[in-house]
This record gives sequence, structure tokens and C-alpha cells, in this order.
Amino acid sequence: MVVFPNCKINLGLRILNRREDGYHNLQSIFIPIQLCDALEIIEADADEMFIHGKKIEGESKNNSCFKALQILRSVRIFPYVQIHLLKHIPIGAGLGGGSSDGAFTLKLLNDKFNLGFSDAELAEFAIKIGSDCVFFIHNQPAFIEGKGEIISPIRFSLKGYLIAIAFPEIHIDTTIAYNLLSKSRINNTTIVNDFKGDNKENFQSSKPEDWKHIYTNDFENVIFSLYPEIREWKENFLNQGAILSLMSGSGSSVFAIMKNDSDLTKLKKTGKYSRVFFQDM
Repeated sequence: MVVFPNCKINLGLRILNRREDGYHNLQSIFIPIQLCDALEIIEADADEMFIHGKKIEGESKNNSCFKALQILRSVRIFPYVQIHLLKHIPIGAGLGGGSSDGAFTLKLLNDKFNLGFSDAELAEFAIKIGSDCVFFIHNQPAFIEGKGEIISPIRFSLKGYLIAIAFPEIHIDTTIAYNLLSKSRINNTTIVNDFKGDNKENFQSSKPEDWKHIYTNDFENVIFSLYPEIREWKENFLNQGAILSLMSGSGSSVFAIMKNDSDLTKLKKTGKYSRVFFQDM
């Protein structure tokens, strides 16, 4: 049985107060994107994890897929398995690829062995793997709050628009990004406010052309100061007619939303954007 864990982009990201559990409260809008990994689970004589494609640092037992397996094994009896993950989503890019892999492992094991867990129960397991994992259990556009576990589905259409995602060859460690942001706020005594699109009504009454005045990513300033080439991708997208361009998550990927007749859609055929993923919405 094979599934294809997809990634997401953050349409805006506000990092709020630090919680007692060490996490931060945040606000964001997650949008699923078709760029995906491939995940296969087969019965075996022992639990094993095999990673193909892009290299992932660290031991396999620390991978989100294996964590998902161990969580379910602690509450249900089912056969040993081999997990084969073909990694295609860039790592350290702010796209939630690892979280998606973990969430899809939960769902695949649940279906393959008829474990009987509801989505709500799978979401409870997912939060033990990572903050973004809960989103991928539902895998639909949503407002995200809390540390990532509070999800409010939203409906909207980007028909007639295109999303482009650039992948600078830079790996951003999320923990380091949070530390940099915290130090920056201490040094600059920054006041943290909720973003303007902090409810469904504000978002769903707005037009994509309005979003550049509404949504920001709190990580951009600290990451851009370290890696100017990431800022250059954003500026390039905007210069080519994007109605919105932001870094996704803690980076390093940068996405752009544009109309299908923008200059960038013409340039994508030239090969200049070989490190860019395009998706018609």
C-alpha cells in the first residue's frame, strides 16, 4: 500500500507568546500543496525504516514515520512492518514534509490493519509527533492556532491563480529560527500582535489581491538577515508580478501566488526556474 504525503505553505505566520510547555502559540493559515513524498508500508519480520531519495540526517528511529509506528504499536497489536519513505519534499524548507510523513504513517497503518481509530483519535497521536502533524490528518485549508493543534477548516478558491515555490539550497533548523526570533524581540522590544486575518470572516471576505496588506511571516526578518538569497527569491517573485510572496514557515522555501497570465508563468518554460515547483490552483 502506497500513499503520497503532501506538504503545505503558510499563508502568514505570527509567532505569539511562549507557552509553559516550551512551545509558542502561533497563528497561521495552512494550505495543502501537491508536492509530495511517497510512503509504502509492507508486512515484515521486524519493524524497520528505509529512507530513499533526499538524505535525512539522524537515525531512522527518530524519523516521524517511525515515531508514528511506535505510538500506534503502544496501543494496538498489529504485524511488524517495513516503512519505505521516498523523500522528495525539501528538508528544512518550512513546508512540513516531516510532519506530513508522520501523519500519513498514522493514517496508513490505521487503514492497512483496520485499527479503528477516528480522525480525532489520530490527531491526538499526531500532536505527540510534532505540532504540524495534526493538520495533515485533516489535510485541508485551515486556520491554525495554539502550538499548531487548534485547527479551523476554511473554504476559499484560488481558481485562476498559480502557486510557485522556490527552494534555495539552504536548510533552516526550526529551533534555531525560534531562538533567533526570540533574541531579536528582546533586543528590539518588539510588541507582538495578532495578525489582521485572525478569523474566518476576515479571511473569507478578503480577495487574494488584498493579502499582501494582511499577511506577514514573523521569521522573515531574522532569516533574511542571515540568508539574503532567500530575500532575493521573494523580491524576484514580486518583481515578476506575484500578488503575494512570503517565506513558508521558518524557511527556507519562498512561495508566490500569482494570476495565471502573469509574467512568471511565461518564464517557467524557459528553465530559469528549475528550482521552483509550480501548481495551478
